[in-house]
Amino acid sequence: MKELLRPARLAPGARVAVVAPSGPVPEQRLQAGLDVLRGWDLDPVTATHVLDRHGTFDYLAGTDADRAADFQAAWCDPSVDAVLCARGGYGVQRMVDLLDWEALRAAGPKLLVGFSDITALHEAFAVRLGLVTLHGPMAAGVDFIKNARAQEHLKATLFAPETVRTIASDGTALVPGRARGVVLGGCLCLLAAELGTSHARDSARGGLLCLEDVGEETYRLDRYLTQLLRAGWLDGVRGVLLGSWERCDAHDRVRALLVDRLGGLGVPVVEEFGFGHCDGALTIPFGVAAELDADTGTLTLDEPALR
Repeated sequence: MKELLRPARLAPGARVAVVAPSGPVPEQRLQAGLDVLRGWDLDPVTATHVLDRHGTFDYLAGTDADRAADFQAAWCDPSVDAVLCARGGYGVQRMVDLLDWEALRAAGPKLLVGFSDITALHEAFAVRLGLVTLHGPMAAGVDFIKNARAQEHLKATLFAPETVRTIASDGTALVPGRARGVVLGGCLCLLAAELGTSHARDSARGGLLCLEDVGEETYRLDRYLTQLLRAGWLDGVRGVLLGSWERCDAHDRVRALLVDRLGGLGVPVVEEFGFGHCDGALTIPFGVAAELDADTGTLTLDEPALR
């Protein structure tokens, strides 16, 4: 697995576009998130349809065509330095095939930030554009608005990435050891759902795989992991970082499943690393080479996430 191209860091005054490629966005939370961005001396702009709601399927932020057009317009706007997703939910898989990937590539490298449903975009950007992306808090998310640790870690990554070369967590080793590889991953159910699509990589070979999910029963987590194993997608993975399992079953039950499904890979595995659907979520760059130390719960990047 190769390292990907690192976009440039942000500087005060940078323009950032906030888009809604997935679920509908509460206006009050969006405004609070925009205030946070302005407090960082950024110039946030919102997409035309950021507050839309689909007329038939109210779990979508507007039509697929409008969400795709908003995303493409934001990315291709030469005045925009970063595109921040407002929230997750569901919907990226419905709009990702509507994007003009040649136009996105021609617009040049810039920053994409999001997690959860945005996993499908992380994969597509890695495969189609070869670009580093940030798995981090979203602009209308409660964590982004109210949690100081989440805010400060994302801000440091955006403005001074050399200060967060080592990402330290409270994680503990399920399988001890150290491993080197390229960081990738995201929401477990999305990674399983992406198998076989034109936007997904063939496997996690050579990677340090980040996994987390929310609101899933243990048998469903079992199904996703088993699907990845059966498909050979986990063959050759170098290490695994486990984030949050918010609103899943009791942690001991989830842990037992993770040991059962991942323990046989023969690679270091660290749990409770502190990214995903949890308070104070850490920002994890995807596409950079790093070393995982499962015993100390640290991920050390070879280079800063951004140039």
